[in-house]
Amino acid sequence: MLKSWMMEVRSVEEFGALSELSFKTKEEVPRIITDISTTYGGFSKRIRNVSCLSDEEIWTCGDDSIMRLYNLHGELMKPIVTKSGVKPDDVAVIQTSGDLVFTNYSAGTVNMVKNTQIQTPIRLKGWKPHGVCSTSSGDLLVVMDNDDKESKVVRYSGSTDHEKQSIQFNDKRKPLFSPGSYFNVKYISENKNLDICVSDYVAHAIVVVNQAGKLKFTYTGLLPTSKELFCPRGITTDSQSQILTVDWTTNFIHILDQDGHFLRYIDSCDLLTPWGICVDTKDNLFVAEWETGKVKKIQY
Repeated sequence: MLKSWMMEVRSVEEFGALSELSFKTKEEVPRIITDISTTYGGFSKRIRNVSCLSDEEIWTCGDDSIMRLYNLHGELMKPIVTKSGVKPDDVAVIQTSGDLVFTNYSAGTVNMVKNTQIQTPIRLKGWKPHGVCSTSSGDLLVVMDNDDKESKVVRYSGSTDHEKQSIQFNDKRKPLFSPGSYFNVKYISENKNLDICVSDYVAHAIVVVNQAGKLKFTYTGLLPTSKELFCPRGITTDSQSQILTVDWTTNFIHILDQDGHFLRYIDSCDLLTPWGICVDTKDNLFVAEWETGKVKKIQY
């Protein structure tokens, strides 16, 4: 099933084309502005995801049941413990309210934190959520899968369980995303042009659809000279509608334009197993390192 799906993906005409002409030759060299130490680190306490509350504070989550709000000095500002005692699978900040939202794959829930109180507005039946993001209109986009290993993106109205849109197939009724499972984590981000961008780890691809759910392109990150498979984890977008994603195996950040053309790498910041990624209002990049537990703020 996975093999046939991947063959279908690679036949898409909107394939994110790469060429030597797409490389920028005169870019400012990215640099680390701040190296934020956290309480994450070690085999049983890996950091995974990060989301900006403001230009000065970031939410994080990892392999324990605590979501932590840090300032740029690495000071813990607020911890939130999940009710179930199970680790959150993704975190995001709602753009219109600043509230924290997180998913719990095991429980099949999408949860909201208002002040310090946890609410559960979305309880899924037959589906389990992975990545979540907030849209500019205040909706939630959630990537999920089921026991039949199907994957889809669902748009919910605000912080309610009202389903406004479901995105699962292309125009030929073929799956847009690779078969789902607990280990095949997919993350999601809305671009400024309202496109929906999904990182698909097992497919080694970024899948981008427009606001209506129609496939625009699939980017596999493979340059002609590359010998490494592209393994995307976190994904985000910036004010220029550029798409940024981490490649977990090469420790690179890939930057694409909104049409899927490769622009450049960030490979000069000594990243080690990058996982989560987000940008602040000034387009500074925050990267969570799975192995070290650090969050690096990068000017790119």
